[in-house]
Amino acid sequence: MPSFDIVSEFDKHEASNAVDQANREIQTRFDFKGVDASFSLNVEIVSLEADVDFQLKQMLDVLRNKLIARGIDARCMEEQPPVLSGVKARQDVKLKQGLEQPDCKAIVKLLKDSKLKVQTQIQGDKVRVTGKKRDDLQQAIALLKGEQGPDLALQFNNFRD
Repeated sequence: MPSFDIVSEFDKHEASNAVDQANREIQTRFDFKGVDASFSLNVEIVSLEADVDFQLKQMLDVLRNKLIARGIDARCMEEQPPVLSGVKARQDVKLKQGLEQPDCKAIVKLLKDSKLKVQTQIQGDKVRVTGKKRDDLQQAIALLKGEQGPDLALQFNNFRD
């Protein structure tokens, strides 16, 4: 029977490249001349550091654009509140990977409510979808990518015919 997996993941190497590109852009931008601003990547957390809160917002936009340019869905970014000290402003951005249990259940419920002829199974941090016809699976993917779908960075892999 045809099947595929619904996952939420990103390429860590591409994320590292996006952070490096964002650092280079910040160093060359005119509005950041003389400002000690930087990005650093530690596993799945990107740390932003600048002089003031306003610059953090600009840096978030730069990071988001670089992630999108490298093929990483910006919905995987989970922004933490900024920490403002007297001299520096810091903010962490967590790059989420894997589906959490409530998200998996919401995806399963959405597919069941759509009356498509597919079966779903939650397998850890992914959801396996099987069906008798390939067309049913393609309709399920279209449903999840559409406006009714969850606001998550979803990828569909391991498609078997």
